[in-house]
Amino acid sequence: METTRHFTATVYLVEGDATALHEHPRLGIRIPPGGHVDRDELPHEAGLREAREETGLEPTLVDDTPTVDAPAGRALPTPRHTMLYDIDVHDDGTVGHQHVDSVFFAAVDSREISPDGADEVGPERWDWYTVEDLRASDLDGDTVEIGIEAIETVQRHGRTAEDRAR
Repeated sequence: METTRHFTATVYLVEGDATALHEHPRLGIRIPPGGHVDRDELPHEAGLREAREETGLEPTLVDDTPTVDAPAGRALPTPRHTMLYDIDVHDDGTVGHQHVDSVFFAAVDSREISPDGADEVGPERWDWYTVEDLRASDLDGDTVEIGIEAIETVQRHGRTAEDRAR
C-alpha cells in the first residue's frame, strides 16, 4: 500500500513566558497553530498564514538562518524541527497518510486570541502554557518538549513584547 504524504507547517507562538495551544476538534489533543502548505506557499509562509487565521495574532518569525550569497537564490528560514507524523494507521500497521511537518517559532505581542477564519475554533479552545504548565501537563511529549524549546528560544532572542518595548 502506498503512503500519502502531505507537507504541513506548525508555528509555536510565544508571548512573554508562554506558548499558545488549542484543543484540536478532530484529533482531541492540544497543539499549536498550523496546517497544510498550499501549492503556492513556502513552509514558513504557510505556518505564519495558519497562525494568523487560527489566532488573529500577527507573528514575527524567530529565524537565525545564516544568509548565503546566491545570485539567483536566497536562504529560506530553517525549521526548528522537521517531524513526520502518522495520521492514518491501518489495523495491519501500515500507514496510509503522513504529515511532513516543518516546525517554526514566532513571537507575538498579545494573548488575545481572535480567529480570523470562518472555520477556526473559538478563543475558548485556546490556552497559554508556561514552561511550568507544560512540564506539569499530560500533553503529548513532543508538544511539551518543543513548546519549552520555543519559549526558551524566543526569550533568548529577545523577542518578547517586554524586550521589544524597551
